Amino acid sequence: MSHPLTPFIPVCDAIATLFSPHVEAVLHDLDSGLIFHIANAFSKRRAGDSSLNEADLTSSLEGDVIGPYGKSNWDGRRLKAITAVLRDAEQRPIGLLCINHDIEAFAGAFDQLKSMVDIAAPMPKTSALMAEDWREAVNSVIGDFLGTRRAALAGLTSADMDELIGMLDARGVFAIRRAVPYVAEILKLSRATIYNRLGVIRRKQETANRGEPW
Repeated sequence: MSHPLTPFIPVCDAIATLFSPHVEAVLHDLDSGLIFHIANAFSKRRAGDSSLNEADLTSSLEGDVIGPYGKSNWDGRRLKAITAVLRDAEQRPIGLLCINHDIEAFAGAFDQLKSMVDIAAPMPKTSALMAEDWREAVNSVIGDFLGTRRAALAGLTSADMDELIGMLDARGVFAIRRAVPYVAEILKLSRATIYNRLGVIRRKQETANRGEPW
């Protein structure tokens, strides 16, 4: 017996293909809590990854469309997203079709149209949909760091990278299980390098807190 979300795979693929490379389409399976299918995956997620939605999300899904709302990608790029609630024949929610649009691409390519794509006020986030998405928090920290310095990840110096890792640590990111592999993938560093740098950063901070010279 095929999975109830299988018929929606072509819809995902069609949307992502039509608007490629600026749109990612993701099918979330509410029963398993996992990503069932993802097309044009620019968010570094894969089928089988956790959707990171609240456990009681299904009971709170009254409308058929959620959003649009603002998000940040792993590299700090701004995304405009919208979610469709997929239901079975009895109108019970069985999945979510999330469409993420990279609006940063248009802002960068057509600066004269910046006022048309700028988000004047932050678009409201749907708490039930993203309350537990720690990846979104990681993306926001990295995006803020790069935005403040008007830099790209590829242009960060070793000192910049240490400062970014320290900022992520200060926000409690590394206390989250599975956060290190995700951050390592984004920063293009090995997990061992992350742990080594984190150890040095923490020792420096402890020494500074004691008022000792480093």
